Amino acid sequence: MNKQVAVILSGCGTEDGSEAREVILTLLGLDQRGIGYRCFAPDGDQPRVVDHRSGEVYDATRNVLREAARLGGRETLDLAALDPDDVDGVVIPGGVGVIHTLSDFATAGTEMSVLPQLRDALVPFHERGKPFGLMGYAPLLVPRLLGEGIAVTVGQNAELAGAISSMGGLHKSCAVNEVAIDREHRVVSTPAFLLAGGPAEASTGIFKLIDRLAEML
Repeated sequence: MNKQVAVILSGCGTEDGSEAREVILTLLGLDQRGIGYRCFAPDGDQPRVVDHRSGEVYDATRNVLREAARLGGRETLDLAALDPDDVDGVVIPGGVGVIHTLSDFATAGTEMSVLPQLRDALVPFHERGKPFGLMGYAPLLVPRLLGEGIAVTVGQNAELAGAISSMGGLHKSCAVNEVAIDREHRVVSTPAFLLAGGPAEASTGIFKLIDRLAEML
């Protein structure tokens, strides 16, 4: 039976949801390696909506799950339906939705909390030793979601690296084409579009992340 991975989305669009290019590269990389995937997102309103042409926040209501389905398609499921018995690992692409929707890091900083629905869904995976692949902003979730003392990377961003350390995490500086691997805790991370200038550059680290994740499945 093919291995299955849950891909956790936070909407659609790097400024207020999942980084679309990271998601597409993730799904491509999984598919190329014969790893099945299912996309999940929380069913609730986005905390903010951004005009991706101007970068301006505007008054609108967008449902996270419906927006995520723009990337994951009609088979995108409510995060509440995620069962750790059904899939073998988890990937969380980046995008600003990670720090506005999946957590409140954007407003609370190192006093952040993780979306309870996300914590309830993913902690059982970690407790069962199932691997996690995290990219972009997603490693910021680790100290509050999976626990302290886990090594991750957000590339070479000193402010974000300092936040991870302040929350009890371990940060490893990485280039865009590199990954940080915590084999003990079964967590792999890469900077992706925190550093990448385009899809080709981001793909190197993302595909490397998927390769290392595949070894742990």
